[in-house]
This record gives sequence, structure tokens and C-alpha cells, in this order.
Amino acid sequence: MVETEPVGVAEAEWDRVVELVRQAPRVALACHVAPDGDALGSMLAFHLLCLAHGKDSVASWADPVDVGPQYRFLPGLDLATKPADYPAAPELMVSFDCGSVGRLGHLKASARAASTLVVIDHHATNPGYGTLNIVDPSAPATVVLVRELARRLGWDLDHDVALCLFAGLVTDTGRFQYSNTTPATFALAQELAEFGLPIAEVTRQLFDEHRFEYMQLVADCIQRAQLDRDLRFVATWVSVDDMAHRGCDLAETEGLIDVIRRTAEADISCVLKEAPDGIRVSLRAVSDYDVGALAGRFGGGGHRYAAGFVARGTIAEVLAAVRTELAADRHGNGHASTA
Repeated sequence: MVETEPVGVAEAEWDRVVELVRQAPRVALACHVAPDGDALGSMLAFHLLCLAHGKDSVASWADPVDVGPQYRFLPGLDLATKPADYPAAPELMVSFDCGSVGRLGHLKASARAASTLVVIDHHATNPGYGTLNIVDPSAPATVVLVRELARRLGWDLDHDVALCLFAGLVTDTGRFQYSNTTPATFALAQELAEFGLPIAEVTRQLFDEHRFEYMQLVADCIQRAQLDRDLRFVATWVSVDDMAHRGCDLAETEGLIDVIRRTAEADISCVLKEAPDGIRVSLRAVSDYDVGALAGRFGGGGHRYAAGFVARGTIAEVLAAVRTELAADRHGNGHASTA
């Protein structure tokens, strides 16, 4: 039999979160800023589950509230609460796919004021910032943990919930190409597919369909990309002016790192983006180098093969700092972040 349950969370912790959800008159749900498919998929799936099973809930994420066009088909987006209307001090708050309290943006004030904060996440760098932490780095996506919580609550899935869960699963496994894909991953995908999901349409929407203006922006970024053959490192960047010139917004550029990471001569890829909160840096690795540890030195986090952080300074300054850390690791006279 294929094991489909997460294995990194103690039974007592699952029992506690189930009891908390059952007893709470209302549940306040949140995911990280600039949410990706797993963040939105896990939060919206649980929001829809709550509403379908008579549990009052609200769901939101910090400004900016715009999401990438690839996610606008997700059921439940229209049911999200404006960040300004989010409860200031919820009795029970649940965060999804959020590796640190800072990644909640200004909703971290609600998290700190909550009577109980449950953290549901799969990032290895998560410090356990909640009252109760359902954190399992062995899970390929946070939606896996949401599926398990629904099972333990006795809540049946429906088509829309399955669609949200599938979006998170296929996103965080890179269409089942990443090393976090296991037999259990396929077992869950099969279960979700049995709800009659339009899989071809969903995967095209998530990965393959882009506006022409975005394709022009991608071309700009590829043209300026820098390859360091010694470090096996490739990097590019997107400025505010670049996005304005091509008529694109920040949310639309999420998948740019997946284009850059295809460089055969590089084990580590990096995309830097100018944003209102600083320079957002996305890191990917296709070797044993731990980009999660690298991101952690800059106050970020993530996984061994995918991570990120936000830094102050210019694009050039932040890129130089990343190169310095990477060079120290590669040449054996810096931090020990390789396997």
C-alpha cells in the first residue's frame, strides 16, 4: 500500500489542531505575501472546507492583494477578505505555507495578537512561530497537510477543494518533476483527479499560458542574464521600470525563476525583483547546494532546492552579496551550506 499521510507531525499535534478547529466559533486563515500556488491552494481549500462544513472562516493575505494571472481561476478567490477587514485579534488563526511570521506581512500583527496561532507549513527553515506547529518538511507541499487535516476532521472533499489542492500540489512539485515527488504524491494526485479536474486546462493555466507582454519581459531578462561558470551560478533581475515598460506587474513575474533555472551550465539560479518592500530574491538549486541555508543568512528561508528572501539595497548590491556568500561556500572558506 502506498503511504499517503504526512509522517513528520506527531499524533498529539494533529489531535490538538483538530480539537481547536472543532471548538473555535470562527477561524481566521492567512497565507504569505505574494502567494504562490501552494499558499493559495492550501488556504483556499481549507476556507472552502470550513464553509462547506458549517465552520465560519475568513481568509486573506497581506497587501498587495493582486495574484498572478495563472492563479485567478482558483475557486474561493472571490471569497477572500480584504486585508483591512481581517480580524485584529482572532481567537484562532491558521497560517498556511508561511515559513516565518514576517512572511505574513502586516497580518503578522493579527498573528501575534491571536489567542492561538496554528502554523501549517512544509518549509524546513520554519522556526515554529505558532502556538501549535504542524510543520512537516517531508511533505512536498502544504496542501498535503491540509488534505490530512481534512481527513482527520472527517470533512469530505468536493470538486473545488480538490482543484485548489491539486494546484498547490502540481505547483510545488513542478508538475511532479522535483525531487520532493514521491509515490504518495502521485497517490494524492490520483485521488484529486477523480473529482473530474480539467488537468490539461489547469496545468496550461498554471505553467504555459502567458500574455505577450510578459513574454517580452522574459526576453529582456534572459538577454541580461549573467552566468558565472566558476560558481555555476546564473542570475537576472527585473526592475520597476522593466515591468512598467512591458505593462507587467510583480505578481506576473513569479514563474521567471523557472525559466532561468533551465540553464545547463548552472547549478544555482537567482532572480531579483524590485518590489515595494525591497529586493525580492528567488533562489533555486539543482545540486546538493542548500539555497534554503543561503536565504536564511539574509533573513529568508525555504527548502534545500528552492528558497527566497527580501533585502534592502539596490539590485546590484544584493546580487553582489549573494555572489559573495556563494563564492565563500563554493571555495570552502565560508559557511557550511552544502550537503
